[in-house]
Amino acid sequence: MASMKPRRPPSVSDDDARLFREAVGPVRRAREAAPPPRGERPAPRPHMSQRDEVAVIGDLLTAPIDPTVVEVGEELAYLRDGYPPRMLKRLKQGGYAIQDEIDLHQMNAAAARATIADFLAENLRAGRACVKIIHGKGLRSSSAGPVLKKLTDGLLRRHGDVLAFASARAAQGGTGAVVVLLRRRD
Repeated sequence: MASMKPRRPPSVSDDDARLFREAVGPVRRAREAAPPPRGERPAPRPHMSQRDEVAVIGDLLTAPIDPTVVEVGEELAYLRDGYPPRMLKRLKQGGYAIQDEIDLHQMNAAAARATIADFLAENLRAGRACVKIIHGKGLRSSSAGPVLKKLTDGLLRRHGDVLAFASARAAQGGTGAVVVLLRRRD
C-alpha cells in the first residue's frame, strides 16, 4: 500500500501572480474586529403568560357571581402526579386558550369512547395543548348518573398524555364539559 504523504500545493508562477495582482488591484489589510462584549444575557421572561395571569385575576375580581349557575359537587378535576397544583388552578380559572373541542351529545358509550380516543390522538399530533370535551350533564340519564361524564372522567385519568383536566367554567359549559391539558410532543 502506498504511503499517504500530504500533497504540496502547486507553485504559482511569477506570471500568474502578476496577472492576479493586476486583476484584483490594490489591497489593504483589514483591521481585526474587536470581539463582541461578553456580558450576561438576561433571563427570558414569559411576558404573555404573565399578562394572562394578571387578566385572569382581574376577571375573577370583577366578574359578577350568579348563584344560580354555581354547580357544587359535580365538578371534575384531575392533576397528574408530579405537576404543580397551580397548573390545575389556572385550568379551572380559564387561564388556557381552548384550541379545539368536541361534543359527545347523543352518542352511546362505545361511540363516545372511540370519539374521545380519536380526538385526543388528533390533537396530540397537531401539537394542541388545551382542548374541551362536551359530555353533557346527564340530565336525562337513569339513576346510575351521567354515563358520558363518568366515561370521560375515567378515560382521561388513564390516558398517558393527559396532564390535567377540570370542569369548564360556566360560560364554557360548566359541569357539562371538561377542559383538558395535553402533553406537548415536540
